[in-house]
Amino acid sequence: MTSDSTSNVSNSMWGGRFADRPDAIMEEINASIGFDKRLASQDIRGSQAHAAMLAAVGIISESDHKAISQGLEEIGGEIERGEFVFRRDLEDIHMNIESRLREKIGEPAGRLHTARSRNDQVALDFRLWVKEQCAEAEAALTRLIDALLVQAGAGVGVIMPGFTHLQVAQPVTWGHHMMAYVEMFRRDRARFADARERMDECPLGAAALAGTGFPIDREMTAKALGFARPTANSIDSVSARDFALEFLSASTICSTHISRLSEEIVIWSSAQFNFITLSDKFTTGSSIMPQKKNPDAAELTRAKVGRIMGSLVTLLTVMKGLPLAYSKDMQEDKEPVFDAADALALALAAMTGMVADMQPNVARLREAAAQGFSTATDLADWLVRELGMPFRDAHHVTGSLVKMAEDKGCDLDGLALSDMQTVEPRITDAVFGVLGVENSVRSRISYGGASPERVREQVGKPG
Repeated sequence: MTSDSTSNVSNSMWGGRFADRPDAIMEEINASIGFDKRLASQDIRGSQAHAAMLAAVGIISESDHKAISQGLEEIGGEIERGEFVFRRDLEDIHMNIESRLREKIGEPAGRLHTARSRNDQVALDFRLWVKEQCAEAEAALTRLIDALLVQAGAGVGVIMPGFTHLQVAQPVTWGHHMMAYVEMFRRDRARFADARERMDECPLGAAALAGTGFPIDREMTAKALGFARPTANSIDSVSARDFALEFLSASTICSTHISRLSEEIVIWSSAQFNFITLSDKFTTGSSIMPQKKNPDAAELTRAKVGRIMGSLVTLLTVMKGLPLAYSKDMQEDKEPVFDAADALALALAAMTGMVADMQPNVARLREAAAQGFSTATDLADWLVRELGMPFRDAHHVTGSLVKMAEDKGCDLDGLALSDMQTVEPRITDAVFGVLGVENSVRSRISYGGASPERVREQVGKPG
C-alpha cells in the first residue's frame, strides 16, 4: 500500500487539483512504469532537446538549462548503471525522471515542462523507440539476407524438387529456392524502411493537443532528435499511433515469412525428407527417445508469428474507436509493441543462425527431384515446341504417358521410345534430352527462372 508521504509526492506532481491519495485499484490500473521504463533513454533525449530549445528561444535561462541538462545526464547514468529506483506511485517514466530531476536540482526542474505536455512527450518517446526498432529490423534482415545469399551462391547447381501443394512439381535448384526467401525478406526490409521514413516527424511541441502559446522552435527540436521535420498538426501529433501499427504490420508480414521458412526447415530436417542437416546448435534431444533430434529453434520461430500478429490485433482493437485527441486507452499501446519487437528480433537472429548452419543433403535432394514425374511439364513443352502441338493437346498426351510410366513403375525417362509412340507416333528419341532433371533446370532461362545462369545473376544483383 502506498504511504501518505509517498502519495503526497505523487500528488505534488499533479498540483492542487487532487488532494486525496489514489485508490489502490486506480493506482494499479493507472501505472505504466512497469513497462514504459524501456523508454527512459528516449525520454531523456527528448527532455534534453526540449530544454536546449527553451533556452535558445529565451523561455528559460541558460543557468536553468545547464542545471537541467546536467541533471538529466546524471539520471541517465543512474539508469544505465541500474541505480535508479523506479517508483510505481509516480505512474510512468516521465514522472519518475521529472521527480528525480527535482530531487537533484530543485526549482529549475519545474521549468522543464514548460510548453510541453505528457501527451506530446509520450508520443515523442514512443515514436523515437519505434523508429529505432525499424532500423534494427532492417539491419537484422540484412544479416538474414546475406546468410541466404551465401546458401544460394553455394547451391546454384544443386538440384532439388520444387513443390506445389507439397507435391513434387518441377525440378529447381537449392540456390533458386533460397533466392525466393531473399526476395521476401528484401520486401520486408523495404517495408520497415518505408515505415521509418513515414514516421520521421517529431511530435514534440504539440503540447496537450492544441500546440502552445510559447514561442518554441519545433524545427530545432526535430533536428536535434534526428527527425526530418516536425509533425504538421498538433491534434494528430498526440493521437496518432499508426506509426506503431505500421511497425506491427511489417513485423507480422516478416514473421509470416520467417514462419514459412521455419516450416520448411522442420519438414526438410525430418527423416522422411532428409533434405538438410542441422547441427546441435539449433536442435534438441528427447527426454525419452534417444534417437530424436528435434528442430526446436525452427518450431519456436514458427510460433513467434502468433505473438506478433496478436500484438497487431491488440493495438488495432485499442485504437479503432478512440475519438481525437488523446485517451488513456493509448497507454495500452506500448506493451504489445515491445513484445512484438522482442519476438521479431529473436526470431530474425535465430533464423539467421539456422540458415547459416543448415547443410543441404545434395544426393537426397537430387534423388527427390527426379521422383514424381517432375519433368512432365518439360515433356509437354517439347511436344509444343518440336511437334507444333497445341499445349492442351500436349498436356493430354503427357498425362497419358505419365499414367503409362506409373503403371510400368518407372519414371518418364524409363519409358521406351516405342511405348511413347503408341500414344503419339511423332515423338522421336530427341525427347529424352529434356527428361533429365539437369536438362529441365537448365532450360528454365526466363528472367527469374531456375536455371543456374539466371540464379547466378540474381545472387550477384545489388540490394
